[in-house]
This record gives sequence, C-alpha cells and structure tokens, in this order.
Amino acid sequence: MSPPRWSVVIPAFNEALRLTRYPEEVADFFAGRGEPYEVLVVDDGSTDRTAGVVEAAARAHRTVRLFRSEGNRGKGATVRQGMLAARGALRLLTDADGATPIAEVERLENALVSGADIAIGSRWLPHRGVSVNARRHRVAAGRLFNWIVARLGLGVIADSQCGFNAVTAAAARDLFPRLQTAGFGFDVELLLLSRAHGYRIVEVPVNWTDQAGSKTGVLKSGPRMLCEIVLTRLRIGRAA
Repeated sequence: MSPPRWSVVIPAFNEALRLTRYPEEVADFFAGRGEPYEVLVVDDGSTDRTAGVVEAAARAHRTVRLFRSEGNRGKGATVRQGMLAARGALRLLTDADGATPIAEVERLENALVSGADIAIGSRWLPHRGVSVNARRHRVAAGRLFNWIVARLGLGVIADSQCGFNAVTAAAARDLFPRLQTAGFGFDVELLLLSRAHGYRIVEVPVNWTDQAGSKTGVLKSGPRMLCEIVLTRLRIGRAA
C-alpha cells in the first residue's frame, strides 16, 4: 500500500453527534482527489458513543482509523498522539465540528507546496473570496485573545485558534515530540516552537461557520489557556 499523501487528524471528546457525518465527509473528499490518504480520529476518553460512531465510519471507509485514550488528557495531548501516529507527507489538523469545510485544505496545501512548513487557517484575515459566519461575541473574544497572545510572543499571527492547520511531515516529526501543553493552549505552543526552530509559518484565510456545542469559550477556557501559554513562553525562552 502506498504511503498516504495526506493524513487528517481529528481530535474528539464526546463528539458522537458531530462525528456521525464528518469523518465520512473527509474521506469522500480525499477519495475524490484520487491520491492515498488516511483519517485518524483520536478519542480523548469520551464517555458517549464517539468510539462506536467512528468505528462505524471505519467500516464504511477503510482509510478511517480510531485511536482511543484511557482517560481525558486534553486536546493538546490528543493532537500530539494523532500527529505522531500519522504517516502522511502532509498532515492536517481539523476540529470535529467541521466549522471549516474540508475543501479548504486546498488553500493550506497551496501554501505548503509553495514552501511553508506550517499553514494555519485564519478567520480574521480579510479576503474577498472567504466568508466567516460567527457570533459577534466570539469574534470579539477571539480578537482579544489573539491580541493578548501576540504580546506574549506570538507576533503578527491574526488567528491561532481556528482549528484548521496543516504541517509537513518533517516539521511534524520534529515539533510534536516537543509539545508539552496538554490543553487548548497547544496551538500557540506549536507556533512558538515553530518560530524558535526556524520553521516558516503562513497564515491562510479560510471559510468558517460557527458551530453549536463548542468545547471552548473565553470564560470557560480562556484563563487556563493563557496560563498554559505564559508557562510555554517562559519554557521556550529558557531553552533558547
């Protein structure tokens, strides 16, 4: 069997409802491209039917695989597991809610093919061909969060939390073993590590539609994420 060109990593925690359709949407899209691919759903200790739903998708599509954790470790740990298990030359992280349509991967692919090591989807970069449908409070909260993160060392990245990012295999093999943030702040650690190790990051505008049932929120997750980011910034600064 040929090694996959694309690996798609989907972290999941209690996502049975949304995963009834998304892995198969991803599989159908890549199957239509006519190149080898794999879809890795990493179940982070779900207590609902997430595993069973993914197993059903795997029976329909042999390219879909399920990885399970014994307990709930956090999104960062889950993504790290998936990325290190992936075999693709190019590797996509996408959230289980499908807020960014899977076809948007072609925008990220263009950036990687043009020389980027990491391409991150962005909701906040203006672009004539992109539509973002988000509730006003989420837009305001997201912009505030990224403003704070920029001052903690991330720089000019407009949107670190879109949940739709692609990375080359070489960069993934180097960076993800270094990732220590277990929670939602892992996105920022990945970008800080990428900068520290000289990888080229390109931010790419993508279509995005707000989905109900988000596991994150400024009041719910923001303080912990900022704490994780501060600790990460200090740790990377000491290592530099």
